[in-house]
Amino acid sequence: KENSSENILSSANRLLIHEGKLMLAESTRLLDVYLFLFDDFLLITKIKRNKKKYGGSDTNLIPVCPSLSPELQSFIREGGFCTVLDQPIPLDRLLLKNVEPI
Repeated sequence: KENSSENILSSANRLLIHEGKLMLAESTRLLDVYLFLFDDFLLITKIKRNKKKYGGSDTNLIPVCPSLSPELQSFIREGGFCTVLDQPIPLDRLLLKNVEPI
């Protein structure tokens, strides 16, 4: 929902447990995603790469939140960004299973 997307990370009591890249199998294609696991929900974002490349020293001028992982900071400096793929998944409705790799 657009109206709640601005407030999705605003809770002062919310803790980021883990974050990282993952490959998501979506019907007939694979999708690069970046996951954010908070203490109350899982947020799946789609990795997008900016077609316009920043040149030279411009990349060092892009402000990046220091609390992000070095991997994500580097990705953002290279012109990449993440968009929310779907509604956050509350952890009390999430079921995890180990599956064999394809």
